[in-house]
Amino acid sequence: MKYLIIIFAFLSLAFLPAKKDKKKEIIVASYNLRMDTPRDSLNAWPNRKENVKALIQYHEFDIIGTQEGFKHQLDGLLEMPGFAYIGGGRDDGKDAGEHSAIVYKTGRFQVLDSGDFWLRENPEEPGLGWDATCCNRIASWAKFRDKNTKKQFYVFNAHFDHQGVVARRESATLMEQKIKEIAKDAPVILTGDFNSSPDSEQIKSLSSFLNDAYTVTETPPYGPVGTFSSFRFTAPFDSRIDYVFVSNHFKVRKYAALTDFKEQRYPSDHLPVVATVSFK
Repeated sequence: MKYLIIIFAFLSLAFLPAKKDKKKEIIVASYNLRMDTPRDSLNAWPNRKENVKALIQYHEFDIIGTQEGFKHQLDGLLEMPGFAYIGGGRDDGKDAGEHSAIVYKTGRFQVLDSGDFWLRENPEEPGLGWDATCCNRIASWAKFRDKNTKKQFYVFNAHFDHQGVVARRESATLMEQKIKEIAKDAPVILTGDFNSSPDSEQIKSLSSFLNDAYTVTETPPYGPVGTFSSFRFTAPFDSRIDYVFVSNHFKVRKYAALTDFKEQRYPSDHLPVVATVSFK
């Protein structure tokens, strides 16, 4: 009888779900912070900042590819203990204008290299690209070393133009070129607000060499499909324009578009898109 009990115990352990090793997993998000403008009234940044910080900390994001943040907004996020960011402003490569900054946990990751480039014909200098008429667009990247796993990988983050059709298409082509030039065959995570639906030419182009976390997650996607609300609490969320892509080096355990809110107001006009990934 004693031996039967021991055998049963071992069999029970064998069929238990594998324990998640959180030290090996990376919680990576893409989050358009929405620029700070008084036009947003109740939804202006000073009224949202604490909610954004609370969301990031509660969900324990490790790396966040942000879009639209001005320097003072990013400095506000650094009020969270243990975070830093890389990435220059789109107007001068330093502090001026909106950023495509990558926010990360300093206790977990070491930055080995980083840089910026513009989404335009001459990506080494600030300026409008192709048929864009509104704004300069910048992409930022960092090479990280994970202190837990000792693995090295790259994160790229970008914000494609919201008006220029050619600009969005050519930005995807440039992103592929730059990722292959900078990261070569190393592991890559790409985050961004690409202002493009999954059936667009540019998203199909990115999906040809990276995996869309939404489509490869081991657990079915959680939350709405769409990621843009324009601050409307009753938004239909039928437009997916924010993404997390990963190279074949990673598996995606779960994916979500988070609808956290307070007093019927969202922390931003975009939902944060978050994926829990690990090396295969």
